[in-house]
Amino acid sequence: MVRYGRWRHLLAVLPLVGALTLLAGCGMFRDDPKPHDVGPVSTMPSGTSTHTLVIDGQERGFRLYLPANLARSTGVPLVVMLHGALGTGSQAETAYGWNAMADREGFVVAYPDGLSRSWAVSPDCCGPPARDGVDDVAFIQQLVSTVADQLPVDRARVYATGISNGGMLAYRLACDTKLFAAIGPVAATQLGPCPSPAPTSVIHIHGTADQTVPLDGGPGKRDNDGTGRNPVKIDGPPIPDLLGQWRKTDGCDAPVTTASGLVSTSTATCPGGRAVELVTVDDAGHQWPGAAGPRPEAQRLLGLDPPATALDATETIWRFFDTHARTGG
Repeated sequence: MVRYGRWRHLLAVLPLVGALTLLAGCGMFRDDPKPHDVGPVSTMPSGTSTHTLVIDGQERGFRLYLPANLARSTGVPLVVMLHGALGTGSQAETAYGWNAMADREGFVVAYPDGLSRSWAVSPDCCGPPARDGVDDVAFIQQLVSTVADQLPVDRARVYATGISNGGMLAYRLACDTKLFAAIGPVAATQLGPCPSPAPTSVIHIHGTADQTVPLDGGPGKRDNDGTGRNPVKIDGPPIPDLLGQWRKTDGCDAPVTTASGLVSTSTATCPGGRAVELVTVDDAGHQWPGAAGPRPEAQRLLGLDPPATALDATETIWRFFDTHARTGG
């Protein structure tokens, strides 16, 4: 009887876990949470260190990675990597390969933690932060300011990338701030108003078979219409239309589309050295292409999508970031 009760509880919570895990981009079972050490960024050694900020009276944590060979006397890029729902900064650091890229290319990576493992990107998404009106934009703004004040960050080369709910926050940051030279959302969409964004370079990666954040827009299979204690309302536009909006914002030329195997890339060049690029991967689901992917038992139990192997999203996004610094105008 006790065993039956435990299994009944497990079956009751699996739908919610599955919903938020898909928004996390298949990283849930790779988390290794640790308490944050409070300390100034200026004393940070090479490698990963953990830090806290206080935003609206609430302590917020982030991890920061510095390559051992980082040039600390000249301006270096900063990449903010935003985990998906049910993810963490630690999970994102493990799952998506940004530390290895930073070692190779010489930049700093920040991995912030969302409250309740999610980000508020609209009044209806996602999870408790949306329900409670958490100001995640203010948190990321303060994180960037703090790191840039303490390290030789080139403020013209600050970038945000993220998967699913984290990619949605990347769009929110581009809508509400002027901090970022470029954003790189993966398996995400733009939610909420974006009336007058600053011109920003955008690279967006999406699987054509994504059922959680559909390429064609509208609610995904995990949408709950923004109701309950964990609101998840995903009603964004078709992704090609969304990129069209950013081409208009950036004053771009008409896009040129190329294809290589399962990967199609639509690129528009824009004034000021900016660009807007949509990369689609045929038959790919809701995941980060090129990542290690979920453990087999998690994939089977929760119906998670395995990462596509036709593209390395981290490499692709960094190559875009590396050639798009913020310019005037």
